Amino acid sequence: MQDPEFEPPVNPLPPIVTLTFLAIAGVEAGLSLGEAGVIGGPGAVGWRLGLIRDFGFSGQIFDWMMANGQWPLAEVMRAFTYPFIHLGFTHALFAVVLLLALGKLVAEAMGPVTFAVIFVLAGAGGAGFYALLLDDPSWLVGAYPSVYGLIGGYSFVMWRQLTGTGAQQYRAFTLIAFLMGIQLVWGVFFEVGTQWVAELIGFFLGFGLCFVMAPGEWARIVDAMRRR
Repeated sequence: MQDPEFEPPVNPLPPIVTLTFLAIAGVEAGLSLGEAGVIGGPGAVGWRLGLIRDFGFSGQIFDWMMANGQWPLAEVMRAFTYPFIHLGFTHALFAVVLLLALGKLVAEAMGPVTFAVIFVLAGAGGAGFYALLLDDPSWLVGAYPSVYGLIGGYSFVMWRQLTGTGAQQYRAFTLIAFLMGIQLVWGVFFEVGTQWVAELIGFFLGFGLCFVMAPGEWARIVDAMRRR
């Protein structure tokens, strides 16, 4: 007698998305348990601030490097490490929820390499432009610029699909418009800071990277250049 084919109740995540999730969740779990007094003793209360100081992104440090033409590796790496540190459990929770949903779609539609490139470069580029455009002394932490890069990848996939069906292409940008609208409304009542600048830049970088990273897009560009 042949066993029926087993279908998992939850669609499995691409390994690269799972690894990214575990990295973010693992850091936050350690920090949250330390703040709750479960691990680390009394000194664990300061772990989060210590990580932000050592691995968060500082626009002022970036400005110093630009002004002096010096790029110490430890300081440059802040642009790549800050997405794994969050201000608290809720801050991390929303980030990983978006990461799992959008990361799964981007990785399955365009491959794990494209997912990784978008996540890393949207985060680093968002931080760099954040420092260049603003003079904000606040530390930049959290995976949101990287996740907004994945929103850019999701929007690209939807844009291509709508283009193929002849539907209205602006619908591909509904999600980013919705999230930016929430930021605007929230900012009317509360102080939201300037991190949304890095997030919006992350979105544009993620969308733009898809033109060269998405399967078949580079060949499409080369073919278009040859026709000119």
